[in-house]
Amino acid sequence: MIKRLRKEFIAIATAAVVSVMVLLCVIVNVANFVSVNARLNDTLDMISENRGRMFDADRPNRPQVPQEPDDDEEEDEPPAFKRFDRQFNEETPFSTRFFVLIYDENGTLISADLSKIAAVTEADTQPYLDAALRRGEGNGFIGGYKYRVAKQADGTYKAIFLDDYREMSSARTILILSIAATVICSALICVLIVLFSKRAVKPAIESNRKQKQFITDAGHELKTPITVISTSLSVLEMEVGKQKWIDKAKAQTEKLTELVNSLVTLSKMDEAGTDLPMKEFDVSAAVSETAESFRDFAEQAGHEVQTQIEPSVSYTGDEYAVRQLCSILLDNAVKYAGENAPIRFTLEKDKKGVVITCENESDGVDAGELDRLFDRFYRADKSRNSQTGGFGIGLSIARSICEAHKGSIKAECDDGHTVRFIAHLR
Repeated sequence: MIKRLRKEFIAIATAAVVSVMVLLCVIVNVANFVSVNARLNDTLDMISENRGRMFDADRPNRPQVPQEPDDDEEEDEPPAFKRFDRQFNEETPFSTRFFVLIYDENGTLISADLSKIAAVTEADTQPYLDAALRRGEGNGFIGGYKYRVAKQADGTYKAIFLDDYREMSSARTILILSIAATVICSALICVLIVLFSKRAVKPAIESNRKQKQFITDAGHELKTPITVISTSLSVLEMEVGKQKWIDKAKAQTEKLTELVNSLVTLSKMDEAGTDLPMKEFDVSAAVSETAESFRDFAEQAGHEVQTQIEPSVSYTGDEYAVRQLCSILLDNAVKYAGENAPIRFTLEKDKKGVVITCENESDGVDAGELDRLFDRFYRADKSRNSQTGGFGIGLSIARSICEAHKGSIKAECDDGHTVRFIAHLR
């Protein structure tokens, strides 16, 4: 149980830390992309406001607001340009690369301003023109450029393609570095969690140790008075003869003895862990003998034991514990099976060990209770008022046996009536 608790602690802590690290990485990169995209949009705004050109860095005293040229001005007279503050400065025109395509609604290129770009010639403009036609009005990305398409007053379209290589390269670098940092930090934190997990679960280990010690000590202390009571009842019965009150007292004494023995067995199983005496034995013969020993007991309760045991299967484990596991499953089936319902008990070999299955029909099982059946002292509500005499410890011992053999056990109920216990022994 302690190993399972430690594994669960490591898994939960690791999942929490990794989730936070991944979330932080996502937030950083999303924020960075939003910032980069906003800067690109600002640049496109500035170029668009200045009619597809940059402000003139050599003539800083030009008017700050674009002015429409008079009819008397020459056509080649450049208009005044709008200046932008904050991220733009005198070096911006020299570090910003872009080109402008003007085309009509049929997609015919009217003009191409390639004066601010060296990587694109007029022969290379067709793919960019096609992208602008597909996009229509708005923003988009293509081959290292962010572009904006806008319809002009004369009905033509203007597409501004801004070189975003530096910005996107920086964003990719931050992405790669942040992912690497997330992986490295997560791995380091996971190692630290594993190293310090023992200290983290130490209080639980100490509490569990004291609980086991208490159960063991209490079991040994109770055995003596129970034995004395049982002996005294036998002597009293010899003197006064058989009486129903003595029989009831003896029955309760036997139940107490069974309970104490089960608690001590469960405590020893938890303490032993994987230190059980493991050796190779014929598990088919062991399981078959255990099933046969329950056949008469089951028939008296009105249940037929149907076995399907794969012959000559060898397994390395604790033979006594495996026999005890089979006894627990069969005893549980006899106690809780529906009236005259058969009990199907099987053994088969799989790739990693053996699988023992015990199946029977019952009066109905809540699917939400299946996992809780293996908790100590737990019994389904429908069985609490029954006269089965069980304590709710047997299946806990069965789980401890499976875990001691590096296996597992689970309960299934697909149709709401047929309960199937499947024990995997590795």
